[in-house]
Amino acid sequence: MKTAIMVDGAYYQKRMAYLLGAKSPDERAEELMRYVHRHLFDGGVQTCELYRIFYYDCPPSEKTVFHPLTQKNVDLKKSALYAWSKGFHNALMNKRKVAIRLGELLESSAGYVLTSDALKRLCRNDIGVSDLTEQDFYLDIKQKGVDMRIGLDTASLAQKRLVDQIVLIAGDSDFVPAAKHARREGIDFILDPLWQNIKPSLNEHIDGLRTRISKPPNHISDPLYKGNKNIADDQSEN
Repeated sequence: MKTAIMVDGAYYQKRMAYLLGAKSPDERAEELMRYVHRHLFDGGVQTCELYRIFYYDCPPSEKTVFHPLTQKNVDLKKSALYAWSKGFHNALMNKRKVAIRLGELLESSAGYVLTSDALKRLCRNDIGVSDLTEQDFYLDIKQKGVDMRIGLDTASLAQKRLVDQIVLIAGDSDFVPAAKHARREGIDFILDPLWQNIKPSLNEHIDGLRTRISKPPNHISDPLYKGNKNIADDQSEN
């Protein structure tokens, strides 16, 4: 069975930082390669042939953004996040069978916003504005074109019958039209949400759920993993 693996980059980075902690660009790239190849194996035996890994992301922002707490402009091109993202993309470019698909950033809406936890504490009067720190803010920049590229590649792979199976590492419903098209063309469509809970309505548009990493401690399993489409297989990261 020939398999294409698609990775929503922003989603993967966020979930793996939660599951396995922060890593250097090279370490995260190596981790990604090890992880996606697990989807080619079943019970320790390789059952699928890799067609290609498609990695979808956006280039890091080079914009200068005003920080409401420090009351200063921040040159994002000089930030640690910019350097990390460039290093990570460069590391992936040197990996075999990896195709990087870059979308765009909606930088007109870029800005620093309060984390949900900080906002809750403020509203409960647990803290005041003077108690806020830079760690209570995060940079919010919307992506544009990533979902479209996932959809176009899915349609192309299915229409040309280049693969028998598509594994998508993602966690939202924007891919549903692409999944439906692939399934109509006879493609086995697998979703890997990295143990994130997903909407029950997604279950009718995929052929199975499969996550190839151990559940985080105290994690409440998504009920969908217990259904008939469950093909989850915990494997510890090493």
